[in-house]
Amino acid sequence: MKKSILIIALLFAGIITAQSKYQTGMQKAFGLWEEDKMTEASQLFERISKAEPTKWKPAYYAATIEILGSFGVKEEAVLNAKLTKAQEFLDAAKSNSENNPEIIITQALLNTAYIAFDGQKYGMTLSGKNSQLYEKALAIAPNNPRVILGYAEWNMGMAKFFGKSKKPYCDQVKKAIEIGREEKIEEEFYPKFMVSRAEEVLKGCEK
Repeated sequence: MKKSILIIALLFAGIITAQSKYQTGMQKAFGLWEEDKMTEASQLFERISKAEPTKWKPAYYAATIEILGSFGVKEEAVLNAKLTKAQEFLDAAKSNSENNPEIIITQALLNTAYIAFDGQKYGMTLSGKNSQLYEKALAIAPNNPRVILGYAEWNMGMAKFFGKSKKPYCDQVKKAIEIGREEKIEEEFYPKFMVSRAEEVLKGCEK
């Protein structure tokens, strides 16, 4: 009996240690991100993802960093390398969390990075896909402020491209801000809504 209790105790201790390592690693990766050490942060999220293959967040954040770092890249080979890597991370995240609105809109952001690099080359094939992705995410999570803001920003970008007013989408940005301010996230390491950034988007929308 004592031996059985000892085995259970050791197993439980092992689970706690594993959780602690995951939490410590994730916190360290976020810290690197905040310090603008993007490569180190992405690499750490990747290592955590491989160590915790059933969790979607490490791969999701690794993908997000690679996508954000691709905007402004001048060489197509560099862009393709970063976004191919990001796609692999996103695919890993999807395998652990199907129909996740956070992953869906990040896929749209990846597509947007291609379009921003060369609208003529990528716009025709990816613009329609992006609208479908945002509509799918919105159907799953109609009150998710990140989804609402992302879709509004996408529509604003399209409006600007076609020489139309962005103002019709200001109300959606305002809605995202209102919901985002009240949002309470209890799930550990779940993506958070950045109110300050949304307010900057609103300023650009109202011009």
